[in-house]
Amino acid sequence: MPLSRPGQAARRLAVVALLLAAAVGCGDAGGLEGAGSTPTARGPARLWPELTPASSPAFEIGEVNTEVVKGVEVPGDDIRRVDPVGIVRAEIARHPGDYDGGKAPYRDTKSRMAECAKGPGHGGCPVLRPYYRDLTGDGRDDLTLGFPLLPGKTTAVRVYTVEKHRLVQVMAWEDALSGVELAGRSLVIRSPSEVAGYEYRLQWTWDRDQRAMLLTHDEMLRTGPRKHSRKPSASPSPTAAPSASPSGSASVSGG
Repeated sequence: MPLSRPGQAARRLAVVALLLAAAVGCGDAGGLEGAGSTPTARGPARLWPELTPASSPAFEIGEVNTEVVKGVEVPGDDIRRVDPVGIVRAEIARHPGDYDGGKAPYRDTKSRMAECAKGPGHGGCPVLRPYYRDLTGDGRDDLTLGFPLLPGKTTAVRVYTVEKHRLVQVMAWEDALSGVELAGRSLVIRSPSEVAGYEYRLQWTWDRDQRAMLLTHDEMLRTGPRKHSRKPSASPSPTAAPSASPSGSASVSGG
């Protein structure tokens, strides 16, 4: 998650304060009034500079997730002419261990595919309504598709584009969803958090070098009202301003 340069926030606050002061001064014959002092900018403190920078990731999380969807044709290279139900059927066929048999984790999704005769979003069909938008910037629509992984409570979200007359999956994610949004050329997924009053927000954006939707933002954000204590807080003791130290306090931040 990109961070602001040191002092940038303080400069913005100073500009806002100056504009507010000017606005007040325009209607006051007494002249401009100060808006008060602005907080002092504090630069980042680098921890453990003696550590050798890592040259490879510790975990494989599949940042670039692309796959040609075999067995699904794209008539006229028009993704709107591709059957969304057929796409999900092709995925089920590629992963029989997840969908076939009484003990398969997503067995109910496969059984309910028989109810998709009228297309996605109708009756008991698990394939959700498809959405089309140009996410890759090539002037053609791309496809965002979702379907619940039953009998569980997670939902699969997929993004597809067309490359060289083939259907290509350029993003895949499964999670418990509280909301999904298309914002410009990005896909934003909101998911509930185990921390009350917060949610996760993940954003995927098309990267033309990797030819995939990359996870560009991973945040934990407050959604509920802040709890205010009815008891007055204790007066702070006259101690020096805290500095960076190895013993960190508990906090909620982006991933």
